[in-house]
Amino acid sequence: MPANLTPQYQRAEEEYRKAQTAPERLEILERMLQLIPKHKGTEKLQADLKSKLKETREELQTEKSAPKGGKVYKFPRQGAAQIVIIGGPNAGKSRILKELTKAEPEVAPYPFTTREPLPGMMTWEDVAVQLVDTPPMTDSQCEPYLLNFVRTADLVVLAFDGSSDDAPEQTSAVLEQLQQRKTRLAALTAFDEDDFSILQVRTLMVATRGADAGLQDRLEFFREMTGSTLPVFATDLDDPGQRETLRNRLFAALDLIRLYTKAPGKPADYSSPFTLPVGGTVEDLAAKVHRDLAEKLKFAKVWRAGAGDGQSVGRDYVLADKDLVELHS
Repeated sequence: MPANLTPQYQRAEEEYRKAQTAPERLEILERMLQLIPKHKGTEKLQADLKSKLKETREELQTEKSAPKGGKVYKFPRQGAAQIVIIGGPNAGKSRILKELTKAEPEVAPYPFTTREPLPGMMTWEDVAVQLVDTPPMTDSQCEPYLLNFVRTADLVVLAFDGSSDDAPEQTSAVLEQLQQRKTRLAALTAFDEDDFSILQVRTLMVATRGADAGLQDRLEFFREMTGSTLPVFATDLDDPGQRETLRNRLFAALDLIRLYTKAPGKPADYSSPFTLPVGGTVEDLAAKVHRDLAEKLKFAKVWRAGAGDGQSVGRDYVLADKDLVELHS
């Protein structure tokens, strides 16, 4: 029997995935239990939610009673999305951040240069995207906070050193570290249908030093080792043109559309577009503007490029990139 989950529930599920603290997750899980349709098709999901709710309450209690210690990093989400860059030692993670943003990470030809995560803002046309560089993962090292970074990212970039014979094994170790923590790098972000605690996270594998003659052999060895089917984008970061192509590829991998808004009787605001996943609706945009607006929404007027006068549409109308939307409540 299909679950037939409502848009409100799906938005709450996405909020849960991006929540960075136990109190946030607890509040959203309670809301998800209220929003989930109650029928036979959702019985397993309801049970998973209740189990996760119990675990989160226990986690919160443990946090309150545990002595403070260990490093914790939290970067407020900025821009249209957050992209987290991970990989093995000397995979080119910091170089990606340096070339695509104004951040100044230390870039050196020896491994373990990055000791702490570092954010930077990448511009793409009229939007900005947050990139976060992270310390390397190995078969024996994975900073505890990295798991939360990966699981809450809109996109993970898995850096692979195309010039190194060690890259296949080092990158395989990254996958293994995450899989041990119920996190899988995949083509799309989704909770596992059979186990709500397992999360698949949308990932693009970026092969740095992509002009190396041995790249394809190393990628093939990596695929044989891991069974990975992740999409791969090869780039040479010494080439300005390829850096711009990588910038375009990263934004395209987010699968976002830009939406401009206007209040009734007022000029359009083209200065700071809202963004939604491809397939987003008028109701999704209203919820992005303000949660209460989605509940009060009556209709919208949409102007589409090349389509002439605006048309009145309902809350389920699917929007397109660069639509101008006037929301009426």
